[in-house]
Amino acid sequence: MRSGSTERPEPSRPGGDAMFCSSCGATVKEGTAFCGSCGKPIVGYTVGQAAAGSMASGSAAAMGTPISQPGALATQDTGLYAGFWLRLVADIIDNILLGIPYGFLAVMIFASAIPMLRDLATTRNPNPLLIASLLGSRILLFVLLNLLGTWLYWSLLESSSWQATLGKKALGLYVTDLQGSRVSFGKASGRFFAGRGISLVPSIGALYYLIDCIMAGLTEKKQALHDIIAGCLVQRIA
Repeated sequence: MRSGSTERPEPSRPGGDAMFCSSCGATVKEGTAFCGSCGKPIVGYTVGQAAAGSMASGSAAAMGTPISQPGALATQDTGLYAGFWLRLVADIIDNILLGIPYGFLAVMIFASAIPMLRDLATTRNPNPLLIASLLGSRILLFVLLNLLGTWLYWSLLESSSWQATLGKKALGLYVTDLQGSRVSFGKASGRFFAGRGISLVPSIGALYYLIDCIMAGLTEKKQALHDIIAGCLVQRIA
């Protein structure tokens, strides 16, 4: 050592998880970039790691690479699509959840017709038109309420911050547009009516729904027919 020169001591690690500031001697936690007492930077690899992390984050952002937390929804097309079986299980979960309130609704709607049907059954010549009107009006009411409820359930949840119904949420699936962004309520509604809406049309509904489901297992991005019509994707969290 030359006369008159001073050297600062290297930071030491007393227990592997703490260090000493080389400027003021205060104890700092391992991984801390600046001293909490004097504000001076901590020399050594800690600062280098912080700088490297900042540079890596900046480079990733500049290149358009998404930096997401585990379990977070991506904001672009990730290439991870939900196939036929995952979507089928999610759909079963949703229908079970919706079936509970709709079961109570059906009981409430048709229970009021039971006394009148019992009286008609005791008559010698029951009027078939009266029976048809009693049941037909209630069936129509139930179908309309069912359509309204399922439309709001799928469209509101898939356009929400969840981007998924309860069934999809349970399996880590979510709905996006073709760019991977969150869909609007209007687009989610279009997706619903292009799928379940058309499936309710007499004569062609069942065949359409079958083709719609099959396409989810055959297309490149696992898109069902209603996804293609609405311009949507069903992605999955890695």
